[in-house]
Amino acid sequence: MRLDKWLKVSRLIKRRTVANEACDNGRISVDGRVVKASYEVKPGDILELKIGQRIVQVEVLSTAEIVGKDGADAMYRQLS
Repeated sequence: MRLDKWLKVSRLIKRRTVANEACDNGRISVDGRVVKASYEVKPGDILELKIGQRIVQVEVLSTAEIVGKDGADAMYRQLS
């Protein structure tokens, strides 16, 4: 699954266009390197998101295409 779509489905970022802009501006890195929105996310990836002044690290657990609101937080594990 594409990174921008995964960020939206997991509800870490509210809209896919915002997720795409965050990737374009270099605010999201996977395993220590900045990636584009087209990066294919896979379980085990460590994502680092720079949202405002906060830095959030999560580990990808699932890449399900369709997830309800209750299951969105099961797609990742927050590291920091």
